Amino acid sequence: MSTTTSLNVIGVQGRQITVPTGLFIHNEFRPSTTAQTLLVENPTTGESLGTISAAGPDDIDRAVQSAKAGFATWKSVSGPAKARLLLKLADLIEQDAQILASLEAVDAGTLYTDSIGLNIPQAVGCLRYYAGWADKMDGKSLEMDGGIAVHPPRTHRGVCCHRSLECPSLAPALAAGNALIIKSSELSPLYAQRLAELVKQAGIPAGVVNIVTGEGATAGQTLSEHMEVRKLAFTGSSVAGRKIMQAASRTNLKKVSLELGGKGPSIVFDDCDLENALFWTRIGITANNGQICAAGSRIYVQERIYDRFIEAYKQAAANAPTVAGNPLETSTTKGPVVSCTQHQKILDYIRQGKQSGARLLFGGEPIGSKGYFVQNTAFADVPDDATIMREEIFGPVASIAKFSTEEEVVAKANDSLHGLSAAVFTNDISRAHRVTKSLESGQVTVNAWAMLSPNVPFGGVKESGFGRDMGEEALEGWTTVKAVKYHILPRL
Repeated sequence: MSTTTSLNVIGVQGRQITVPTGLFIHNEFRPSTTAQTLLVENPTTGESLGTISAAGPDDIDRAVQSAKAGFATWKSVSGPAKARLLLKLADLIEQDAQILASLEAVDAGTLYTDSIGLNIPQAVGCLRYYAGWADKMDGKSLEMDGGIAVHPPRTHRGVCCHRSLECPSLAPALAAGNALIIKSSELSPLYAQRLAELVKQAGIPAGVVNIVTGEGATAGQTLSEHMEVRKLAFTGSSVAGRKIMQAASRTNLKKVSLELGGKGPSIVFDDCDLENALFWTRIGITANNGQICAAGSRIYVQERIYDRFIEAYKQAAANAPTVAGNPLETSTTKGPVVSCTQHQKILDYIRQGKQSGARLLFGGEPIGSKGYFVQNTAFADVPDDATIMREEIFGPVASIAKFSTEEEVVAKANDSLHGLSAAVFTNDISRAHRVTKSLESGQVTVNAWAMLSPNVPFGGVKESGFGRDMGEEALEGWTTVKAVKYHILPRL
């Protein structure tokens, strides 16, 4: 058995947390064969937390070979037995919530209160939901001329991988009988390292889940090109998504699903509940500092209430003063963005917004000189062709514009390369039906934002990608259908 070093992290209430730094391959933590490492940074301070092993091509191949062995075992495990293991993992995550939430706060800048109140319950809910599917992927039979056709239960694909996301892919992939390699984020890998420990504690057989960290250009690209990976899911940028598609086309035409960027429109009609619309449009761009693909970053407000909305939006921000600081503290309302690079990118977009002729309502500056903090920022009167209205910023920057008619705002909302999530605020149910039907978006919420649930599919259209996380629909990406046809001979 190979061993690796650990790094120590101080979590909530000063709790000491020890995190293994190796690559989790075949239920053991192992150092990289190249001895390469990644620096893990605390975005609150900009200081180093330590280093973690970085997978190279040989490490990725070791993970794939482990997954092949794990798949040979896992595909024969009964549905009820798979369900019990997924439920055990869910229980362990729930019990470990304080540690996992602390790790998200320390290396990703996520508010501890958000992680323990939202992110962890979503992960647990996802595992429990798909545990229920593990023994329910039934087949069916069809009559056909000369015989019958049988669809056996949807079947596994084999060795699969996901770059970036954890439980939303792990749960359906394992329920469907696959082995999964997770390439965790190089910017915030600590949550995944702890998850790996829980996978082993849950009793999931060796090789069924492997978790590695490494640079996207090496570890990620090697997974994308590997001839023995049958399915690859990815959450991230459109640029990276294109590279994955190219790699799949050059190699074994592996199944690919992509959840890419977003530039979500929030449409506020003049008949809405204004207080409700204010609440959700603010949450939609400030949650996790706007570092959410589904962020409601374009806010369109009908002209009759536009001025009133703008003043109320400013006042709501003023009445909820930001407490920027350590995301482990429950009094903190704003943590840092995930990295120095992202911090600079957001500030550059804000500079472009100021130069575009848009009106700065509030924010627009970094906070302090230590760590990667940026003010919640909003622009009004933003031109349709402004960069901040067209491109995903992945930060807490709202672009607000006026519209007149229903037809006009639908055209504005659809005039985007993206189509991941949208929101509509109106008390007219007929209007809500017309507009939600017309929007080019994988998800539309009415009188709220996001509303993610394990049993409801989530994913995009256009350059926001294809394939679905969550819901029964996610299982389609992790399984395949076989048709068995019987020619029925006549009685002689």
